[in-house]
Amino acid sequence: MIDLTTPLLAIDVGRGTQDILVYQPGRPIENSIKLVLPSPTVVVAEKVRQATRAGLPVFLDGFLMGGGANTGALREHLARGLPVYATPGAAGTIHDDIEKVRSMGVEIRAAAPEDAVTIHTTDYMEPELRKALALFGVEYPENVAVAVQDHGYSPHRSNRIRRFELMRDQLDAGDWDLLSLVADPPLHDMTRMQAVRRQAPGALVTDTGPVALIGALCDPWVRQRAREGIILVNVGNGHTLCFTLKGREIYGLFEHHTGALDPAKLQHYIWKLADGTLTSEEVFDDGGHGAAVRKPLVTDTVVVTGPNRLRLMPEAYQAAPFGDMMLSGCFGLMHLWKQLRER
Repeated sequence: MIDLTTPLLAIDVGRGTQDILVYQPGRPIENSIKLVLPSPTVVVAEKVRQATRAGLPVFLDGFLMGGGANTGALREHLARGLPVYATPGAAGTIHDDIEKVRSMGVEIRAAAPEDAVTIHTTDYMEPELRKALALFGVEYPENVAVAVQDHGYSPHRSNRIRRFELMRDQLDAGDWDLLSLVADPPLHDMTRMQAVRRQAPGALVTDTGPVALIGALCDPWVRQRAREGIILVNVGNGHTLCFTLKGREIYGLFEHHTGALDPAKLQHYIWKLADGTLTSEEVFDDGGHGAAVRKPLVTDTVVVTGPNRLRLMPEAYQAAPFGDMMLSGCFGLMHLWKQLRER
């Protein structure tokens, strides 16, 4: 049971949605204010498409944020022969290598041309969230926790390799404890997390993959079986992250892109991870991020969370902490706030 002493705004920023929980002490979590809204990348992408349809130039002004739908919309905008401009800070959304951004046809500049549509880039939509909550008389909490998926700064190497290197380094430094994947404050190389911190100083900012699995452990059935050993899978809209876990010790993990997986392939990776034979090369060569195995784990208990769980793992136990799977990441953020900020 999570029992915080102060209000908390928890935001789990995914590829398709941003999942939001407003926690107030003394109120049952089931009765907390909850929102599942379009992800910031989806919001920015639609603004770019509106400019494309209108035949207008686009000027990106704001902070480095996650890619996906927004970068796809920008490429389509450029392919139509329409200009894209960006500040140096916003340009990092497209690629860490600013020269590569320029080579795509994006002009880097500090101010918008007169005819351009200015689009604000951010993973933390504070003004919009404040307005939405205020319309219902909900006070905006001072304490904020945000999860984003960060690949780490990697201008000249595969960001898939860099992301998994950073995860492996954290595990090795923390004796493969589950919470070792969370750094508070974030690592310097985590530029997406650092951008959120600049907008929300003092916020707890961490990665979406681990927090969803930490949140799944708030399900009493899952938490009980984790003591003996479980396979825990987060099937997100963008990435799938799998742990073999006993207590808080991670025995192994792998990360892949959800869109590249089908049920049979995912099962193949899961059971190779469990028996200790999965290699990072196998996952990376298939378009994923990688794998790391400390030791095999003998278990047949498989737990899944995430919005694509029923498509890829319909037979596994469907974790629903506090009765709400979509808020697993927010519950993970709450747990981390309790562990890291209220000790």
